[in-house]
Amino acid sequence: MEENQVISLPRIGEKAPEFKAVTTQGEINFPGDYKGSWVILFSHPADFTPVCTSEFMTFASMEKQFNDVNCKLVGLSVDGLYSHIAWLRTIKEKIEYKGMKDVEVKFPLIEDITMEVAKKYGMMMPGESNTKAVRAVFVVDPKGIIRTIIYYPLSLGRNFDELYRVVVALQTADEFSVATPADWRPGDEVIVPTAGSCGVAKERMESKGDIKCYDWFFCTKQLEKEKVMKAVLKK
Repeated sequence: MEENQVISLPRIGEKAPEFKAVTTQGEINFPGDYKGSWVILFSHPADFTPVCTSEFMTFASMEKQFNDVNCKLVGLSVDGLYSHIAWLRTIKEKIEYKGMKDVEVKFPLIEDITMEVAKKYGMMMPGESNTKAVRAVFVVDPKGIIRTIIYYPLSLGRNFDELYRVVVALQTADEFSVATPADWRPGDEVIVPTAGSCGVAKERMESKGDIKCYDWFFCTKQLEKEKVMKAVLKK
């Protein structure tokens, strides 16, 4: 790649770049194979590294939890397929961490030795490394649209409870036409669309409904956890 070549990186709200790849679970066509499901596409710097190992064990242990909210997992690094297979076998047979052991990674791990996919998704950052992908996370919706992008440096392991929260929050926002405030968890109040005028806000504030308006631009309502989870749990 030429030093001055400009690469257009994926952005939130755009179609996820398409690619075909070989994985530990066979060939995939992304995002076409995942139509109708949410997907977390994530990269890690290298096989046989400790932070990545802890992440893969955590993701594998939480896979059913993600699947239950209609979210699939797809990993990637610039290592080859045989390296992937040997590393995942080592994790299952030898590694124990935070009570997790005998962990089998069943979701696909992409071989990307040419770095084609990593470059297409902006996972290669020269300031960190020219040969390793940073810890990128792309949340893609059932229509193949990128909804969230998160980048972590090589030294920082991801918070997987937060990644699960992101998927549930996005689905909640879509299902109920709301927004989720800081640190939102299912069962917390959500943000309702702004009133659009002081007059409408005043009516909301004076009404006895379940909407609470503190000013014209800040209105909330309670959304029960059971209602949220019923909407997002895989049918």
